Amino acid sequence: MASLLSQCNFISLTTYNNFKPKTTLPSSLVVGTSTTRRFRRYVTVSEQATANSAAVRKLYVGNIPRTVSNDELAQIVQEHGAVEKAEVMYDKYSGRSRRFAFVTMKTVEDANAAVEKLNGTEIGGREIKVNITEKPLTTGSVSLQAGESEFVDSPYKVYVGNLAKNVTSDSLKSFFEKGKALSAKISRVPGTTKSSGFGFVTFSSDEDVEAAISSFNDALLEGKKIRVNKA
Repeated sequence: MASLLSQCNFISLTTYNNFKPKTTLPSSLVVGTSTTRRFRRYVTVSEQATANSAAVRKLYVGNIPRTVSNDELAQIVQEHGAVEKAEVMYDKYSGRSRRFAFVTMKTVEDANAAVEKLNGTEIGGREIKVNITEKPLTTGSVSLQAGESEFVDSPYKVYVGNLAKNVTSDSLKSFFEKGKALSAKISRVPGTTKSSGFGFVTFSSDEDVEAAISSFNDALLEGKKIRVNKA
């Protein structure tokens, strides 16, 4: 009798092991391909957000005295927020300061605070201009065209009109290099890559703007006489 019960128990156990229902985890706990893809997309978006925030943390500081060094500028700015990097721009030929610099702040809040507190104040008797160099990128932004560099804005700017259609932002900047151009941008017909026939060139000081107008107004660029005046 004991032998018979033992055999029955063995059969029952074997049957259960062979045919027991498989446990299905809730879909929320299963890490499959779709979950991995969602995670990867999240990482990509986070990285893009970080890159974009770096753009709005970078400040243009213009009209500074020629004697101000990187360290001195960093000390001045860090009174209003944490500074990551300060870099005064120097002329590659003379080695003299070009009277402007770029300062990268630790956070967007630090950058905004520095602009609010420092723009229009004086360093060494000179009224400085402080602004954020770039706007954050947005989803769906048009990628840069060939011959187009990122534009660095400045309070010291000229309008350049009557441009040939084949003039690019980079070639416009190169044309104004002798005038110590900081950056240049061609205006495009909205929704297209076609030039509107005019653009803007930025500089580091009002003196450079006046010199550029004097030197380049009515000059020939790609066979056309351009117009240059304050923007």
